[in-house]
Amino acid sequence: MSEPEFFATPGYGDRQLTTMHYSQAVRIGDRVEISGQGGWDDDFRFPESLEDEIVRAFDNVERTLATAGATWRDVVAVDSYHIPDSPDFIGEVHNRVMVEQFRKRMGDRAPIWTEIGVAALGAPKMRVEIRATAVVGSGA
Repeated sequence: MSEPEFFATPGYGDRQLTTMHYSQAVRIGDRVEISGQGGWDDDFRFPESLEDEIVRAFDNVERTLATAGATWRDVVAVDSYHIPDSPDFIGEVHNRVMVEQFRKRMGDRAPIWTEIGVAALGAPKMRVEIRATAVVGSGA
């Protein structure tokens, strides 16, 4: 079995490693697991638009995967956490933008996906968090 190799995404990941003592990704052999990525910039600011926040979260997943040598095309599983629009539905914008981003970034590959509504996330103003598992080379 390969030894775990941990990664901090340049920018916000370096800050989180120093202040919060956690890594953004771990690679063991060809398997990459990433911690939840939000729609923040390197200064942990969030866009006003939910749609922009989700797209930026996908960008941050991409940055973190790349740090560990993977791409969206290698992703096999996604868990997403959302602050719902109402008590009984995560929301149309959440679903629409998530699916648009899957199609844009993953092509024909359709990962397994669990979408979870939550009461709060790890930062104020945060409305979405995306966690992914990738198998390097599987999307080639």
